[in-house]
Amino acid sequence: MIGLLNAVADADPEYEDFAVWGYGDVLLDAWQRQRAIVRLARNLELGVRFDLDGLEVGLAWWYAPSTQIERYRAATADPGSGPQLVAILRNLERHGFAITGDQLKRPLRGHPTDHPRADLLRHRSLIASRPLGCEDWLHTPAAANQVLTTFHQLRPLARWLVKHVS
Repeated sequence: MIGLLNAVADADPEYEDFAVWGYGDVLLDAWQRQRAIVRLARNLELGVRFDLDGLEVGLAWWYAPSTQIERYRAATADPGSGPQLVAILRNLERHGFAITGDQLKRPLRGHPTDHPRADLLRHRSLIASRPLGCEDWLHTPAAANQVLTTFHQLRPLARWLVKHVS
C-alpha cells in the first residue's frame, strides 16, 4: 500500500498528503485489510482500500460539521449547482461507482418533498466508491495507473465539493 501510494504521489504531486493504516497491525485479521486516504480538503478524502477482495477506490465527504452540511444542501438545492451535482453523480454511476452516504430518513424540512433533488438533500455525507477487483495487474506498477485513472474520474465530484462545501 505504501509503495502504491508513493507511486501515485510520484505521478501526481496533488496526492502527496496520504496516510496509511492497517499496515502491520497484529490485531485479529487486520493484516488482511489496508486502508489509505489522500486528503483533498477538510472532511474530503480520496480513499484506497486493499483487502482479500482486491482494491477499492473512492471519494468521501464525511464527518462534516453542520456548517459544511448546510453549504452542501444550499448548493444541492440551487438551480445552477444542484443539476451539476446530479450530472456528476450520474456519470460516476455509469462508470460503476456506487453513490452512498449517511442520509436523513425523512425529507429535509424547508424543502418541498417533491424537490427534484430531495434524495440528495437528505445526505449528511457523500461517498462514491468503486471496486477495482483483484486482477493480475494488482501486484504490478499498473496498479498505480488504475488508482490514478479512478482518482481522475472522481475529480469532478471532488472539485464540486471543494467549491461548494469546503
